[in-house]
Amino acid sequence: MEQKKKKIPERRCLGCNEHKPKAELLRVVRTPEGEIALDFKGKMNGRGAYICHKIGCLRKARKSKRIDKSLACEIPEAVYDAMEKELEENV
Repeated sequence: MEQKKKKIPERRCLGCNEHKPKAELLRVVRTPEGEIALDFKGKMNGRGAYICHKIGCLRKARKSKRIDKSLACEIPEAVYDAMEKELEENV
C-alpha cells in the first residue's frame, strides 16, 4: 500500500506575500485580552498573522498596516518598535 504524504501547512508572509511552510514563519498574535505579541513557538492563543523572520518584511507589513488589518485592530507604534527589537534579538 502506498503511504500518504503528509501535507505541510503553508501561510503567506504579510511583508513579501510569499507562501512558505508555517514553521518557517513568525506568528504575530492578538491575544484574547487584546495584547499584541510575537509568538516564536506558534502555540499562543489568539488570532495570528504571519511574517518572515526578516526585519524587512516586518517593516513592509508595518508601513502598509497589513498586520493591523489581518488582526482587525490598531497596533500602536511602540508595539511595532518592540517587535522589531525582539525580532533583531531572536534571529
